[in-house]
Amino acid sequence: MENDMAQANVQTELYTLQLPSKHESITQLEALIEEVADKHNVAEDVFANMMTCLNEAVINAIIHGNKLDPNKKVYVNVEVYGKRIIWTVTDEGAGFDYNNLADPTAADRLEELTGRGVFILKHLADQCIFNASGNEVELHFKI
Repeated sequence: MENDMAQANVQTELYTLQLPSKHESITQLEALIEEVADKHNVAEDVFANMMTCLNEAVINAIIHGNKLDPNKKVYVNVEVYGKRIIWTVTDEGAGFDYNNLADPTAADRLEELTGRGVFILKHLADQCIFNASGNEVELHFKI
């Protein structure tokens, strides 16, 4: 019962960004990450992981999801709840099959310059959840 009451008193904060599908949008994303991290006293290691994951997810959404189409947006939503920050990145593209990606750690892939994004997300976020079509990713970080 005490746990339920403690959880009922936890405030949820929401933030949102609509980014045009261009490389310059990353500066807005980074400003939001810094704002959220500062406000909630996020540890440096978690901040670094969030910055890396969110940059990767948004760049992938801009380039691969929206194909750099300036008429398409990337939506970034942030929910801060207790000791958890949940970031959701959604693009307007068709999505992709995140279950059938080449292993970037395979010997024949080590020299490749691309193809590590999903691997990075899964290893640096505490939880990484894709929607069924693959055009949205939810990244959870404990703070």
